[in-house]
Amino acid sequence: MADSARADEQPHSLGPIAGYPDWPAFLERESVPQAGPALRRSLASALGLRRAVAGDIRVEREWRADGVHGRALSWQLPYGPRTRAWVLRPDDDRQELPGLLGLHCHGGVRSVGAEQLLETDEAPHPSASRLREHVYGGLAPANDLARDGFVVLAHDTFSWGSRAFDLSHPTPRLAGLIAAREALWREEGVTPTDAERFDAVSSLHEDSLAKAAGMLGTSLAGAVMTEDIAALDVLAGFDGVDADRLGTFGLSGGGGRAALLRALDDRVRATVVTCMMATFASLVPRELDTHSWLLNSPGIRTAGDLPEIAASAAPRELLVQYGTQDPLFPLEGMRDADQALTGTPGYRGTFFEDGHVSSRAMQDEARAFFAATLTA
Repeated sequence: MADSARADEQPHSLGPIAGYPDWPAFLERESVPQAGPALRRSLASALGLRRAVAGDIRVEREWRADGVHGRALSWQLPYGPRTRAWVLRPDDDRQELPGLLGLHCHGGVRSVGAEQLLETDEAPHPSASRLREHVYGGLAPANDLARDGFVVLAHDTFSWGSRAFDLSHPTPRLAGLIAAREALWREEGVTPTDAERFDAVSSLHEDSLAKAAGMLGTSLAGAVMTEDIAALDVLAGFDGVDADRLGTFGLSGGGGRAALLRALDDRVRATVVTCMMATFASLVPRELDTHSWLLNSPGIRTAGDLPEIAASAAPRELLVQYGTQDPLFPLEGMRDADQALTGTPGYRGTFFEDGHVSSRAMQDEARAFFAATLTA
């Protein structure tokens, strides 16, 4: 692996981490935090968590529409490209409001990240539009929550959207996998869009990225958590945000991120996890290939089962939404998780006759939950 201290590294010399030449040095420089309860320390160690500070925060543009005041932001972390983010609030800047961190899903889609959660006054990226239609019921949850009276921050996290890796010079292994995928497209008569091709190549790249992360002393989930905590810092520091009333929400991989974030940071007072809760025993080994490295994080079971990790933040409020028709999680594993969490202070679980989605009914319940827990 190339020496990350050199500023002149070319993408081909950095292989799987092209676009992030300064990432290895950051990981070597920063240590894993070891404060807090035993489970938190164990989880931070298993993930290879670090603390990063977002600097040079810029407002790139702003707009007002449909009762929402929106700002497009960017910031610079100590490594990699600039992070793109959006912050939405009611079209009334005069009062201090609770804050919510919106965490985008994995979805096998890396051509966009946070944009899937919101609408702006500009035409959306096709991938964001497709995700909103297929998994969010055609809704923009960040906008609805902003109209409800929250400041909502949604950011691209590690390896998604603006934080994607440079895949223009694939390693021989990745090039071979790309060639095989392209051959399959030709056989099927499919011509992917640029975004669809990037999403497919990024999915192929994830194995190498996870391997690099492990050798550098972190993990894909740990790198994502590092950036999510940095985004929570940004949200808590905004003028007009009550830092004592912060929450987070996410679907699928975003829900897993929300569960981990609440376990790692006491500032998260209320959490909604949608379609991302089951026992590890129900997923491994049966569903190993169903889920990505974001869930299959090496060593995470040393910290506890997924319901145990989520419960570790009690009595802070937690809503878990399960889809009985979810093809990615065995129903018995979801029911076992719900049983393990039942009785945990602050927990409520709801089963919906839905698949792996954040349906309108789920979003309505989440909005009522945040209104009850963060605005009272």
